Amino acid sequence: MVYTISGIRFPVVPSLHKSSLRGDRRTSSYSLFLKKSNSFSRTSLYAKFSHDSESKSSTIAESDKVLIPEDQDISASVKDQLETPEIISEDAQKLEDLTMKDENKYNLDEAASSYREVGDGQGSVMSSSPVDVNTNAQANKTSVHSGEKVKILSDEDKPKIIPPPGTGQKIYEIDSFLKAHSQHLDFRYGQYKRIREEIDKYEGGLDAFSRGYEKLGFTRSATGITYREWAPGAKSAALVGDFNNWNPNADVMTRDDFGVWEIFLPNNADGSPPIPHGSRVKIHMNTPSGIKDSIPAWIKFSVQAPGEIPYNGIYYDPPEEEKYVFKHPQPKRPQSIRIYESHVGMSSPEPKINTYANFRDDVLPRIKKLGYNAVQIMAIQEHSYYASFGYHVTNFFAPSSRFGTPEDLKSLIDRAHELGLLVLMDIVHSHASNNTLDGLNMFDGTDGHYFHPGSRGYHWMWDSRLFNYGSWEVLRYLLSNARWWLDEYKFDGFRFDGVTSMMYTHHGLQVSFTGNYNEYFGFATDVDAVVYLMLVNDLIHGLFPEAVTIGEDVSGMPTFCVPTQDGGIGFNYRLHMAIADKWIELLKKKDEDWRMGDIVHTLTNRRWLEKCVAYAESHDQALVGDKTLAFWLMDKDMYDFMALDRPSTPLIDRGIALHKMIRLITMGLGGEGYLNFMGNEFGHPEWIDFPRGEQHLPNGVVVPGNNNSFDKCRRRFDLGDAEYLRYHGMQEFDQAMQHLEESYGFMTSEHQYISRKNEGDKVIIFERDNLVFVFNFHWTNSYSDYRVGCLMPGKYKIVLDSDDALFGGFNRINHTAEYFTSEGWYDDRPRSFLVYAPCRTAVVYALVDGVDSEPVEQSVEVEQPVEVEQPVEIEQSVEVEP
Repeated sequence: MVYTISGIRFPVVPSLHKSSLRGDRRTSSYSLFLKKSNSFSRTSLYAKFSHDSESKSSTIAESDKVLIPEDQDISASVKDQLETPEIISEDAQKLEDLTMKDENKYNLDEAASSYREVGDGQGSVMSSSPVDVNTNAQANKTSVHSGEKVKILSDEDKPKIIPPPGTGQKIYEIDSFLKAHSQHLDFRYGQYKRIREEIDKYEGGLDAFSRGYEKLGFTRSATGITYREWAPGAKSAALVGDFNNWNPNADVMTRDDFGVWEIFLPNNADGSPPIPHGSRVKIHMNTPSGIKDSIPAWIKFSVQAPGEIPYNGIYYDPPEEEKYVFKHPQPKRPQSIRIYESHVGMSSPEPKINTYANFRDDVLPRIKKLGYNAVQIMAIQEHSYYASFGYHVTNFFAPSSRFGTPEDLKSLIDRAHELGLLVLMDIVHSHASNNTLDGLNMFDGTDGHYFHPGSRGYHWMWDSRLFNYGSWEVLRYLLSNARWWLDEYKFDGFRFDGVTSMMYTHHGLQVSFTGNYNEYFGFATDVDAVVYLMLVNDLIHGLFPEAVTIGEDVSGMPTFCVPTQDGGIGFNYRLHMAIADKWIELLKKKDEDWRMGDIVHTLTNRRWLEKCVAYAESHDQALVGDKTLAFWLMDKDMYDFMALDRPSTPLIDRGIALHKMIRLITMGLGGEGYLNFMGNEFGHPEWIDFPRGEQHLPNGVVVPGNNNSFDKCRRRFDLGDAEYLRYHGMQEFDQAMQHLEESYGFMTSEHQYISRKNEGDKVIIFERDNLVFVFNFHWTNSYSDYRVGCLMPGKYKIVLDSDDALFGGFNRINHTAEYFTSEGWYDDRPRSFLVYAPCRTAVVYALVDGVDSEPVEQSVEVEQPVEVEQPVEIEQSVEVEP
């Protein structure tokens, strides 16, 4: 008897508790990936961890003790807590010497082409001691896949160097207002430097420290399998699973001084592994909270059987011939990033859970055609509750099995790279699922294992647990987790979720950030969490120089996107979350109440030298209980008047026009990157509602479900593709907008000047690079011979017109017209030209025939930091943007 999950056939286990203690494990093992041949190809992959079956190994690294006994906190003093001899291993000394000697020798950001070299995700050498960076340099690795040898140059061919901490003082040059808070900032940087020093001393550096998955969890050598788990609160532990008929007395584990439980299982007599690939496993523990079976914290795959609620951990170690081999190099980080935010499960037009394979074949080509250069994938880390959108993670190292196997995910990422797309993962390190059966909560029976004990470790709004970033082993776990997804799956970076919640002890709840610097640097700041963010950015940018990190922060924390060596937190981008809120605020008002200065202020209110990813709406606005921009604009008329063979309505005409204008001005002024949630590019109707049943809360309140329906948990891409629907014109405009940015690169242009914010005309005009953007938000007034100021002399032409019939507009502008500049100051610009500006229209003009003369005026750089503040009413005036 078998059942199927995400295209995988799983046998039903008839009995779990019978058979003798040991013997040949194959006779009582049920593998979820069992095939006729149960042989595993052997390599020297795990030679460093080979064990004598008679011996016991209770140390984790060559240096005597690298773990903190009984989950001690490092926030006070790591040095006092680590009882490690003052002898630094030879490998660690080599790492330090190489880092100091060669830090300027290699320029890992240097781009020779539009792609970077990648490895095949296999063949990393495991080591029980701190490793010199050169041990990872394996030249021209060869992997076998389907009988063919594929040679791929590896990123590991280059030395992996994480730069040492700098002075951390440059932030005061960037923002002089920070000097008033130097005591807090210097303390923060001191804590960061101290942790870096302790990691270098006791762990051999961040490189070795972040490879915890080579020591903890399941590791295989030529002679057997070793399993280690950090569970200091447990009184006893045993490894159980299909392989030993779930007998808790069969494979009892031993504990070291630091709470790490360990067992070594020798190979079977015929050389086959003691635990078959695909079989179910758990750790059986006697804890202060009672007897429990938990999924291993470092598990690489887990599945949920039909009719069951808790997940089962899966021992995942496929034979070489079944492992996916990456074939395509990873694209280099683009100058401006255009992100297509997506969710694999709901990416099908059909009401079902979609798969990695279908997303690879159907959705990725669509993203490429639309003109985006990056795809951000949500809900990758395993989460037992589907409706959590992937944010209540239960198994941090396991890709969600709802959508397929780990090999399927690798295939998806490889295909994206073939198309030239970056693949960003929506990673959740801000909190974890509250589940105790299949998550980390109460893992060893104690409240303060991975999380803060008591109320500090509980997020009352999210009903989830909060990590203790001051714990040494929590640092190891999270840093290794980030490294794992980049190393094993070749993700190109992360969007870190819930960073505001991490950085403050109040988690941003019931708090309004006004821009006052006292809100960022005080007792409400969780310095341990900020230091963790600095460490993880150090790790990512040091070992993966082309990787992208984006932080979801609504507070406006200063130094957020400044390199850690300069005293910052180290992100590449901050999500400009205030923009989406501003559009929702405006859409609740009448058109005549929209203030042009208010719009411009919100879009441009960001910190100097800190990049932002702008978006008009994301998945947040699409969830049930909220509305997308299209639904705010057109509401129920979308059900009856989106067909071209039917007459439109004023609400539809207004909605389509403003939908295009809002998105274009957000891209034009909002930041150095842009994000769109899948389907919103064509104004996807309705909301997202995950399948859910009726919920009975402890207080007796009953929350109605939706009969577990998938009807509103899908993406109707067919609507955007249908040329007979008005959705198609909106999709065509979004595509044209992306390709315009690809051609001109205006988002990252140093030249930005806003020449007009006219409240009476409802007109906004600004320059980006050699483009001039003209927005007329007036609901009835169209303007003939409207004068537009500009910097560069010459001839201009229309390169994008939201009123084009192709985009569902009224085609009121002649695209063959040419626009010549005339000398003379207008709106503080040295030249100008005349245009026709129809109502509710955005038009972009490009310089196509410049005059050979120096411009009278260059764009002005304002060398003062931009302080985040509440939007203010701005009268018509000249504004220079840095």
